[in-house]
Amino acid sequence: MSYISGARSLPDEQVRIALTKMDGIGPKKAIQLRYRLGMSGNIKMNELTKYQIDQIEQMIAQDHVVHWELKRGERADIKRLISISHYRGIRHQDGLPLRGQRTHTNARTARKQIRK
Repeated sequence: MSYISGARSLPDEQVRIALTKMDGIGPKKAIQLRYRLGMSGNIKMNELTKYQIDQIEQMIAQDHVVHWELKRGERADIKRLISISHYRGIRHQDGLPLRGQRTHTNARTARKQIRK
């Protein structure tokens, strides 16, 4: 089992599928990374050399915002919305749905947290 940029990947998975397990990399970016590194389509994680894994990590670090950096950015965005008292920030703070969803009959878990 190998780790690439903090995400765990199974040894018998294809590289493009293992890359999509990382936050911030979807199927399209995974295929682009594989082509830029010149890897074949069906290569699996246990067939990669240490050099190839290092190349993947370098390419991801250069071009993409992934894992903890991505989550840190999301948290900072939410914190900013709360600090300027934006509607979405207030909804985040209260634990309610943000995007206009109905709360009269749905969003039960969110409403339970408010009643306590």
